[in-house]
Amino acid sequence: MLDLSPSRDPRLRSILSLAIAALMLGAAGAAPAQDSRLPDIGSSAGELLSPSQQEEYGAMMLAQLRHYEYTLEDPLIDSWLEAMGNRLATNSDRPTQPFTFFMMRERQINAFATLGGYIGVNTGLVLASDREDEVAGVLSHEIAHVTQHHVLRSVERAQRDQVPILLAMLGALAAAQAAGGNSADDAAQAAMVSAMGLMQQRQINYTRSNEQEADRLGIRTLARADYDPVAMADFFATMQARSRTNAANYWGEIPDYLRTHPVTTTRITEAKQRAEQIRKEQGGAGEVCVRDAAGDVCQQESPHRPRYGGTGSTNPLLPGGLVIDTSSVASASGTGLYEKAKERMRVLSAETPVAAVREYEQMASVAPLTDAQQYGRAIALLRNARARDAADALATLHTRHPDDTWVTLGLAEAEARSGRREQAMDRFEALLRHAPGDRAVALTYARSLSEYGTRDAGQRAQAILRPLMARSGDDPEFQAVFARACEIAGDEVRAGEAYAEAAYLNGRAELALVRLENLKKRDDLDYYARSRIESRIAAITPTVLELRRQGVRDEDAKRD
Repeated sequence: MLDLSPSRDPRLRSILSLAIAALMLGAAGAAPAQDSRLPDIGSSAGELLSPSQQEEYGAMMLAQLRHYEYTLEDPLIDSWLEAMGNRLATNSDRPTQPFTFFMMRERQINAFATLGGYIGVNTGLVLASDREDEVAGVLSHEIAHVTQHHVLRSVERAQRDQVPILLAMLGALAAAQAAGGNSADDAAQAAMVSAMGLMQQRQINYTRSNEQEADRLGIRTLARADYDPVAMADFFATMQARSRTNAANYWGEIPDYLRTHPVTTTRITEAKQRAEQIRKEQGGAGEVCVRDAAGDVCQQESPHRPRYGGTGSTNPLLPGGLVIDTSSVASASGTGLYEKAKERMRVLSAETPVAAVREYEQMASVAPLTDAQQYGRAIALLRNARARDAADALATLHTRHPDDTWVTLGLAEAEARSGRREQAMDRFEALLRHAPGDRAVALTYARSLSEYGTRDAGQRAQAILRPLMARSGDDPEFQAVFARACEIAGDEVRAGEAYAEAAYLNGRAELALVRLENLKKRDDLDYYARSRIESRIAAITPTVLELRRQGVRDEDAKRD
């Protein structure tokens, strides 16, 4: 469950985002736009919302989170999370279920799943982990909540409480705004805390009844995906340790993840036992060890990785006679990107670039920085407008890791910003030849080109991004970068379309509609451009009308 309670974030917009996201449930569940009634549940959770309605709700929720800047948008981190998430999803009990994985900027320890297979992970959860297998353990647990319809069933209970509580929340918000003054935000927060708590507690109580099933299936998914199945118990133990030390305020508030996924010694023990049983079924060597609540680590040697297929295989997707030795492909490091992804998140989730640099200075005062931490420090320097220092640090790392795409890409970006344009372009072009369809490479290269602001640079950026267009329709970052490239290349119509699409995907449907309506008035549109624009206007208009009916207006759209 997602926790964006007002007590967590003093900004009034956090309350608005939650209210809007919850209101979207009514919009997605209603049949015609004019009917605000919630759908009839019936006797089956599958009849509550159709798959397309679930997808619509999940997409609108993500758009609102993006609108209020709760998400962490970065192509490299996205590539890591998607690789891990898709690997787990294809090894779940419903490999055809579509999933969308995204990162939240918040450093609170939390993760959640919602309708349509949308799964969010806070950066704080990754920073609290020790290895990729633990993050995979959390993801596999959330995947199980989706595949077993736990999320959909929770709507059945939530719909009995949601509308009256939301009305109370919005009423309190309106009263606080009418009062005016500097105390309006505090008044609104105070008035809504109790309503928020009631909604959240009822959701938690319902979710707990499904935790055992999600643990069991999640551990099985971990093993199928060739992750360490004991990692889930490891992470539970870490959370329990943090909860017990909370009395001394060593770790701060109780992690949000524990509020929706309560951890007990019994649960840790059961998770460990399930992992051990799976190891035995797969021919593992010896007992699997797990950290206890005090953080101790068993020193026994870990069992070898299983071979899928053949007798005793737990993966139903492979033929019984097929044996695949994955020992040379997968290891405890998973994707091999965990360490750098963790440090990149540390930088991008810091309050300011200066704060990120200071964080690495503190780390270096305790122990020498690892290569991954040195990479993170260099990215922090780059974001702190110290491109030359960042380029020097990344060049040193590049000599040790010449084939590391993340390091090379960071070095090219730092060189471009420090005035070493020729070196940067050569490096970008080499990366593009090596991985022509790589989203992170294309977006970073195109963004660097756009910073030069010349027509030639814009046209080159367009050429780099066009091969990604077919699979980037729902990618707001791609749309924004492509819009800028078109703008400096002199393609104003394409730029306008892309800017409108980026606004829509970032939860600004009304702004997107206004931009498209203005674009439609141009007298230089050809037949195909006009057809595209009119088609998007027709698709976006129902969403805008529903938002207006709910009283949600985008004031910036009036000034666009």
